[in-house]
Amino acid sequence: MTPAEMLAKYMTAEAAILEGKEVRFGDRALRMEDLSEVRAGRIEWERRVAAGASQVAGRPTFGGLGYSLADFRGEQ
Repeated sequence: MTPAEMLAKYMTAEAAILEGKEVRFGDRALRMEDLSEVRAGRIEWERRVAAGASQVAGRPTFGGLGYSLADFRGEQ
């Protein structure tokens, strides 16, 4: 399963839990009291999706986080 597919599952689960529904991941049932865990999972998969997009775009990353370099040379 791709990171984007996992992110979609977590987003669907979060929305369902917010509507008061119970969600199943495998043999595990998740309810409102598990919302923080589901949100943490969603955030992790959002990071993975963003890191993959940065790699595809050829942007430099450090530990999965994008960065850019400052240029202090001024105009010439």
